[in-house]
Amino acid sequence: MDLAYLRAHPTQLPTFLAHQRIRETPVSGGDICTAARLTLDDGHSVFTKSWPERAGRPVPEGFFATEAAGLRWLREADAVAVPEVVVALPELLALDWVETGEPTPAAAERFGRELADLHRAGAVTFGAPWPGFIGALPQDNTPERGPWPRWFADRRLLPYLRRSVDNGALTPAETALVERLVDRIDEYGGDEPPARIHGDLWPGNVLWGADGRVRLVDPAAHGGHRETDLAQLALFGGAPYGDRILAAYRARWPLADGWRERVPLHQLHLLLVHTALFGAAYRAAVDSAARAALRGGGRATVDP
Repeated sequence: MDLAYLRAHPTQLPTFLAHQRIRETPVSGGDICTAARLTLDDGHSVFTKSWPERAGRPVPEGFFATEAAGLRWLREADAVAVPEVVVALPELLALDWVETGEPTPAAAERFGRELADLHRAGAVTFGAPWPGFIGALPQDNTPERGPWPRWFADRRLLPYLRRSVDNGALTPAETALVERLVDRIDEYGGDEPPARIHGDLWPGNVLWGADGRVRLVDPAAHGGHRETDLAQLALFGGAPYGDRILAAYRARWPLADGWRERVPLHQLHLLLVHTALFGAAYRAAVDSAARAALRGGGRATVDP
């Protein structure tokens, strides 16, 4: 099987894999899927993601179709580089293989400019016309016109707060903090038209290519607030050269007043996803972000 054949006959890929007709090399992936590099007969490689058998349950309906739709939508903006979807089947996803390299200041600055261009491409509504997932969890992508604060509270905070309470990850104290934040959400300002965002842009989903260009992978793509992507880039140690990324972004498209005070609010979404998925290990992070957001709420300042 070569790349041309694979493009023309994508549904044949599982059969070739089952009969070991393609060289398959496991590679490190995320916490949800099993990842591999497939080397084809013409020397090309593709990256595949599949639902692991150890998951103990079938792949959620539309899981890989949703990721494929998001990757294609981001790629259509012709801004940040996004791997091409080669195969999208109910049980697996295959993408262009990307040779990775070391982060550099130049790549970070280019990424900042390109991320601004991606966000400027915009979206018709908040949400998306496809069902949402973030990690293995469903994400409500019901299209809405906004305004952003109430949409963010109802679609991105409260669902994962409820899941985190139900699984015992959060105590009544953290729950009350987040609920106070939701009650005050309209104080935070920052309402903007929907941007075209990645939606799960923690640093692990930023792929630094050997060619000096950043790729975006593993999106939860939708129409959202552009500050969400930027805030998530600062989580879990932060992206390499994060200050260069942010400076280049702001030079291309300045951020609205009060954006710094809204950073923990935007980060809270992904942190609640983590307590919903992984439990109490992220409880302290949720508590810290909620407290920081409450301290900054309603005090939007003019940004220099």
